[in-house]
Order: sequence, then C-alpha cells, then structure tokens
Amino acid sequence: MSDSTGGEADPATLSSPTGTEAALRAPRSDDGTAPLVLVLGATGYIGGRLVPRLLAGGYRVRALTRSADRIAALPWAGDVEVVEGDASDACAMDRAMSGVDIVYYLVHSMHSGRDYGRLDRAIALTAAKAAAAHRVRRIVYLSGLHPDGVELSAHLASRQEVGDILIASATPTLVIQAGVVIGSGSASFEMIRHLTEVLPYMPAPKWVRNTIQPIAVRDVLYYLLAAARVDGDVQGTFDIGGPDVMRYSEMMNGYAAVAGLPRRTITALPVLTPGLASHWVGLVTPVPNRIARPLVESLLHSCVVKDDAIDRLIPPPPEGLTGYSDAVRLALGRIEIDQVETSWVDARVPDAPSDPMPSDPDWAGRTVFKDARRKATSADPDAVWAVISQVGGATGWYSASVLWAARGLIDRLSGGVGLRRGRRTSAQVTVGDAIDVWRVEHVEPGRLLRLRAEMRVPGSAWLELGVEPTTEGSEYWQRAVFFPRGLTGRLYWLSMLPFHGLIFSGMVNRIVAEAEEDEAPALVPEPRRD
Repeated sequence: MSDSTGGEADPATLSSPTGTEAALRAPRSDDGTAPLVLVLGATGYIGGRLVPRLLAGGYRVRALTRSADRIAALPWAGDVEVVEGDASDACAMDRAMSGVDIVYYLVHSMHSGRDYGRLDRAIALTAAKAAAAHRVRRIVYLSGLHPDGVELSAHLASRQEVGDILIASATPTLVIQAGVVIGSGSASFEMIRHLTEVLPYMPAPKWVRNTIQPIAVRDVLYYLLAAARVDGDVQGTFDIGGPDVMRYSEMMNGYAAVAGLPRRTITALPVLTPGLASHWVGLVTPVPNRIARPLVESLLHSCVVKDDAIDRLIPPPPEGLTGYSDAVRLALGRIEIDQVETSWVDARVPDAPSDPMPSDPDWAGRTVFKDARRKATSADPDAVWAVISQVGGATGWYSASVLWAARGLIDRLSGGVGLRRGRRTSAQVTVGDAIDVWRVEHVEPGRLLRLRAEMRVPGSAWLELGVEPTTEGSEYWQRAVFFPRGLTGRLYWLSMLPFHGLIFSGMVNRIVAEAEEDEAPALVPEPRRD
C-alpha cells in the first residue's frame, strides 16, 4: 500500500488527466497524511482508470473486491490496500469503510442478471449504513444522465434509485450523472464503432433521432478526481456532458468521419423495439445482449445536461471539455497502439462459473473429461510462450477458425458472450482478463495460461496452454478439462469429440509451427555477383 507521501503510480503511463495536476492532487491534513479513499468497483471500466490516477495524485487507496487475485494482476496492485469480499456483504463493507475519508461508488449490477435492480438497492443501503457508521467524509457516485418526468428504463431507474439512497444517507454525497462515455474499451463506444464499421446501411430504432450529450472518458475522470476536493457538506446531483449535443445517428456518422469511412445511411424504423434492437446489436457488435439491452433502453429518451450547476462546484478542465470527434480520435489512437487501459470485456459474466479449476487430486470420484496433447519443438520456451500469450482476439485460436466461429455464434444466439468479445489488449495477459468466450483464471508467465469457459455449456470447462523447457528446446502442452453437469453434460462432451479432434490437434501443430517460425533467423541474401 502507498505511504502518506503519495502513490507509486507513474503518471507518464497515464493519459490526461494524470491526477498530478495541482487542482486534482490530494490535500494534506495537519499531520501531513493524505486522505484514505475507498474505491468500490476498482476493477471496472472507470474504477480501473481512476485508481492509478488517485495514487499518482497522492491519495491512499483501498479497494473492495470479490477477487484479490484480479487486483494482484494489475500494475498498481502493490500500491493499494485490498479488502476481499462482496459489496453486498455487510461485514465486508464494514471492514472496507474503516478509517476511510472518501468513497467512490462505481459499482452497478447491470451484468448480474434480470434482478439487478434489487441487488443495486441492497448494495447501496449496505454502503450508506457502513459509511455513516465510520463517519466517512464524502461519497462520490457516478450515475447515468437521464431526463426528468418520464418513465425510465430499468437500468436508468436503478441508477437513479441508488443515487437517491446515497443522497438520503447521513454522509454528504455527490451524484455525478454522465451520458454516453466515449473512450477506448467502453461498451457504448464499441457499440458505435462496430455498428458503423460493419454496416454501410443501418435500419435502426427511432431512438437514433434522440439527442444525446456524450462525454469523453478523460473528462469523466477529471470530474471524479475533482469531486474528492469539494469542501464542506456540499451534496446533490450534478449533470456532466461534453460540448456536443447530437443525435445518435450523428454520433455514428461522426465516428465514420474520424475513422475515414464513407457516410452511413441510417433509417429510423418504428417497429424495432428495444428488445429486437438489443438482439441486433448483439449480433453485429461484440457487445452481448445482456449488456446491449440496458444500453439500448437508456437511449429511449433524449439525455442532455439540464443545467450548468456543476460549473459552480467544479470548474471545467483547464484545456476545456473534449469534443466528440476528438474523443473518438483519442480512443482510436489508444486502440491502434494497443494501450487500452480498461475495457467492458473484463466485466463479470452472469451465471458463468467462478470457482477455480479443482486440482488433480480433487478429481477423485468425480466424472471428468479431458483432452491432453503435447508436442516437442526446437523453439525455446520464450518463443512458445509469446505465441500462447497472444491467443484469441484478433489472433484467433490457431486452428479451425470456421469451427471456432460457429461455436461462438451458437453461444451468442443462446445469450452468451460469443467470440466477438475479443480481448482488451494483445500485448499482455493477466488474471481476470476476458479472451473471447474465456476468462483468464491463472497465469504463470513463461509457463502456463489457464482459461475458464464463460460460454454456455452444461458443466464447467477449462483450457490450459503451457510450455516446458527441454534439452532440445521445449515441449508445448495443452489440456481441455470438462466437468459435466448431469446427462446433458456427458452427451455434450461426446457430441463435441469429433470437433475436438480437429480443433485441439490443429492448435498444437499451429502453435508449435508459429513459435518455430518466429524464432527462425531471417535469411540474408547472398551478395549479387555480376
């Protein structure tokens, strides 16, 4: 954990704001210590970007998380205090709140299934009670921009209810309401990006005519950091948005202009309901239906900033708010250099297995199916590991791409995440990362990558890829493990055996071939003789 002199995060690795700006740095108490900040949702899209900036700004940071291993894999893990537990657990929340000055409330349960409103309410009440008991100085809650006087979607209504609960608590609370967030890796941005890139013509719901006020992720982070410095007992709800008010269709064509694509023809159709539209988005983009639907429903009404009250509390960024075109350009730039800080793909998938793979001795007496393969290679272990660590996403799975695509489509049609989820970055692999239909469960760099399936299967499945050194080079090995659930699970494994033979044997051969090819010295042409 960082000491009172400030966090260890390197501002040079962060895009603006870095948290080191004078207006955003942590204030000091009379004894020289910095405020202790609790971040709820530290591994989420916004939380994962906020934490390193809080550290760079000199705050002491604590994170409440369901998985300490997930935080341990992040670059700032050694600079934060970790409390392991669920946000809905009153005991865990009580431990996390002890001694805290400021709480960032960045959790929501949109990915947790249909009853997420009830869970959101329970977590908010738990957090409000614990904050009051420990005399927390301030809560900062990031909510969603929405109009007044209309019936809201379930997603926005839940976000508003959480804000109302926190505002009514004994702890001064700032509710900051943002609209569509534009940044590399955000679900809203990925929807816009893929819809625009894939479809030259788009039949769309009539909500594409609604006006929206998008905001760059960097400006959201600026307001969140500045909120920690607001004095006194000020509380209330404040809208934030970028400088551009536009229709959703204009956002798509604005993206096309920045990305160098032809203008898209978009036709609004009244027959496309939110449910049908979310299925359409789920098929065309990597964003699965369970995430797409609440986002689509949030667009049913025009959502713009209602007043400039935030300017009287927190002045705009010194360089001004980021325009939509600039926000898109910045996001695409981060994607191009493979430097996406956080992404929606790393969100937890509801109903997916979360228990780690049992060790081999624990398999005694249980039904388990395995497919294990090995192949020796002259390539050294580092070359093999380089190939293993880039699996999935744009790289693919090194074999039977048609079969992988078919399996991903089946998963998507059945409500799963499908292959198009991809991965946040191809340059590194860490615990908790999503890779297509898999979640990284365990990594031993240079030796082992274990993936846990989040596709819809009647049982629990894992895929391990590893390499071991030998005197002649190395040996690549892989193992698929499946614990079936009932008769359906057993029949599923048997039905997949012919495809496993093609897929897994192809993976072994191609991964070894790639490693040997990458390690082979370049051929130097002989000098020309005249």
